[in-house]
Amino acid sequence: MKELRELIRDLREDHDLKQKVVADYLGVSQQTYSNYESGNRDIPTWVVIQLAKYYKVSTDYLLGADTSYLGSTNLNNTYLGNITMHDVMYDIQKLNRQERRDLLKYIKFLKNTD
Repeated sequence: MKELRELIRDLREDHDLKQKVVADYLGVSQQTYSNYESGNRDIPTWVVIQLAKYYKVSTDYLLGADTSYLGSTNLNNTYLGNITMHDVMYDIQKLNRQERRDLLKYIKFLKNTD
């Protein structure tokens, strides 16, 4: 399970934000925010609450009690290699009904082979 400092860094990077942007939102210096991400400073409860609002995730997710956030919802972000989620969704939409069913079965199979 990832630590809070890793989660807030991942969320920031998923949203293509600089530390300064998030620090300004929180009303803290970039150095203070950097210390949160690096683990050099404890993250206050009020910061956890504000970050949850900012990224539209639950505080439970940030604190490790809920792992339902799957990453960035920006379809133009790179998903894997040079492929975006938009490319993936576009390709899926071109499949016929049976191919989509087969794809879902295969995804379920892959999830069960962890």
